[in-house]
Amino acid sequence: MTDDALIERVLTQADPARTPRDAKPDAAAEWTRDRIIRTAAKPRPRRRRALGWASGVVMAAAAAVVAVAVLVPQGAAVAGSPAPLDFSGGESTAETLDTARSTLSATPGPAEPERVVRSATWGLDINGSTGATKVVPQLTTLRWEPDLSGRMVSVRGVPYDPTDASANIGAEISSSGEVTVDLSIEPGQLGTPVPDVFGDSREEVSAVLTAFGMPTDPTGSEVVAAATAMLEYWTLTNAQESQVLDVLAEADGVEALGATTDRLGRQVAGLRVITSDGAASDVVLLSLDTGRIVGVERTNLIANDLIAGGAIISYTMWDVDEELVR
Repeated sequence: MTDDALIERVLTQADPARTPRDAKPDAAAEWTRDRIIRTAAKPRPRRRRALGWASGVVMAAAAAVVAVAVLVPQGAAVAGSPAPLDFSGGESTAETLDTARSTLSATPGPAEPERVVRSATWGLDINGSTGATKVVPQLTTLRWEPDLSGRMVSVRGVPYDPTDASANIGAEISSSGEVTVDLSIEPGQLGTPVPDVFGDSREEVSAVLTAFGMPTDPTGSEVVAAATAMLEYWTLTNAQESQVLDVLAEADGVEALGATTDRLGRQVAGLRVITSDGAASDVVLLSLDTGRIVGVERTNLIANDLIAGGAIISYTMWDVDEELVR
């Protein structure tokens, strides 16, 4: 089964019978799908539906908001989406990466790469009559097997008003306990280019990044894109995470932002990269406690009539506590 077919199953289960199964995707959906950010159909008047961001099959439990933004300073807020993280102080890019790698070597982590990923993403709940929006976090657990079978469970987070400043401070992601997707994946249905456990050498980790789309002589953005795809399927060991940071350290176009608190209340350092087409920036979040990659947030940078400038259009948080994803 292709990723698109599996995503259709997820979206159908998460939002059944609201859109005809044979309906063709709209232009915005096709545009977003081609950028690995898939969309659902537009909301209809006087009805409510959830829109969210997805990056491949693992994050497909939330349908995607279509969003394009203009270039604005980091930290500028846009109504209707989560507030940008506010960074301050901090080290240089090289120092940030060195600190993370030192922390990785000094803290415990998985003994081997795991086929279990717990993550948090977000969506917008849009009232079709009033246009009022609420940010709705989504908490997802993917467990899969070597035969490409598995199970994906998505739990709805507690919604909050994106214009409420107090709601955008500290740990803004919490579970409502409501399961929105509980999907059994049959053998052979999960589409990943790397189904087998791999080691922690530079050669092995680089080969996996290449399998997930990293080209020869990659830019910082291309390393981040491949690492993000890999982390959708695998929870890495600390040694493997350190190798990913080694690859990122050798790439061009990586900017240190300083330190902040992420949307799960964790202390993190930020590194920003610009996509190769200049359309978006990605901020990689490194835990100050573990050194691990615990999140990526995206802001689009090209003006479009779909959304106001400066909006955060996606985030994915990893290493989410098991107790929260319930």
